[in-house]
Amino acid sequence: MRSVVQRVSWARVSVEGQEVGSVGKGLCVLVGVTHEDGPKDVEWMADKLIHLRIFEDEAGKMNKSLMDVGGAMMLVSQFTLLGDCRRGRRPSFLGAALPEKAREVYDGLIAAVRSRGVSVASGVFQAEMAVELCNAGPVTLIIDSLGGA
Repeated sequence: MRSVVQRVSWARVSVEGQEVGSVGKGLCVLVGVTHEDGPKDVEWMADKLIHLRIFEDEAGKMNKSLMDVGGAMMLVSQFTLLGDCRRGRRPSFLGAALPEKAREVYDGLIAAVRSRGVSVASGVFQAEMAVELCNAGPVTLIIDSLGGA
């Protein structure tokens, strides 16, 4: 599993002009699922995301986690994160899981984060979405799970 994590002041996602999810201070996470991803990757990624210390403490150091600041998380499925652009001009998406598996893993990640007490908003799986956000910092990280990418 590959995640692009952005620390945000706010984020929202819309489908066909209708807002389907929004968060205030927290994280906006784009998620790509590979063929190898499974329950261990879901649990590992959920723990990594909620405990990642990328929010500033009183001294201005990135020393607090999403849990520490009481932030929320926006999760958006994005298979293009697994596009391989090393050869040719057109990305190959052979590393991305088929939609049925990807949906199962993505839904599992949403449930795993929620079960840890974090408010979660999400996009609509396989929909054409518009994602808007205010990247705070800016802080953007790429995280690959144990089994994926």
